[in-house]
Amino acid sequence: MKIVVILASYNEQRFIGACLDHYLRQGIEVYLLDNDSTDNTVEIAQQYLGRNLIAIERIPRNGMYQWQKILMRKEELADEIEADWLMHADPDEIRVAPNSTQTLAEAIAEVDKKGYNAVNFMEYTFLPVRESNDHDNAEFQKTMHWYYPFAQRYPHRLNAWKKQNRRWPGAKAFLRELVRNHRLPPSVNLRDSGGHVIQFPGIKPYPVDFKLKHYIVLSLDHAIQKYVKKSYDPIETGAHGWRATIKEHEFLLPSQSHMRLYTSDDELDASNPLKEHLLVQQG
Repeated sequence: MKIVVILASYNEQRFIGACLDHYLRQGIEVYLLDNDSTDNTVEIAQQYLGRNLIAIERIPRNGMYQWQKILMRKEELADEIEADWLMHADPDEIRVAPNSTQTLAEAIAEVDKKGYNAVNFMEYTFLPVRESNDHDNAEFQKTMHWYYPFAQRYPHRLNAWKKQNRRWPGAKAFLRELVRNHRLPPSVNLRDSGGHVIQFPGIKPYPVDFKLKHYIVLSLDHAIQKYVKKSYDPIETGAHGWRATIKEHEFLLPSQSHMRLYTSDDELDASNPLKEHLLVQQG
């Protein structure tokens, strides 16, 4: 079974090597969309070409972050790439099977065999804490031990799916896509949920969640660089919430007393997930 992650990057030199190496060990191939990174992201990624990295495709940045444009290209690639299953993911995520006895590829193959065609991931957000506030180094997975489960809704990260064949969407939908985006309607919809929940007719999600460890920032300086110093498409600003409007002084690292201690992937605790991130001051 061929499983391909469609990954988008912009200045992800902190994460891209660990991300590609993880998918290599998990039996997963990767197609990388790079949004004009100015750091060493592409140079690091090129080392994986011919291993599990299929290609590196440039997405012009045009001076700002345009998430809808990236998601549209991911929808197109979901039809273009030869694969049995596909996944929409980010470089700062480590995705694993429900238990450590299987690789991610083995677990998805089992899902497919049981007749399901989509997988939801329970998100576990890892953050620096006040007591240990800087993990901006290559060993962040070994040193960041505090997390919380995060899900604003359910499903929250339904973004692995069995490749779909294009269907006739109806005349109105066909003409709307043709006029607005100058293309044929894709087989799947990522845009309407901002990439969080894949949509297609006949979707049948697997009833057991897989796991997603999300390392959103490694230090306060990294948070400022990642969010405050980022230019967003004005049309999309509202869709990004606090990420597009936050100021430097509004970041606040949580205490480890508000987090859960990581011991292993198998012992990640999904109970009572938060709906707001602890990285920003609320209210």
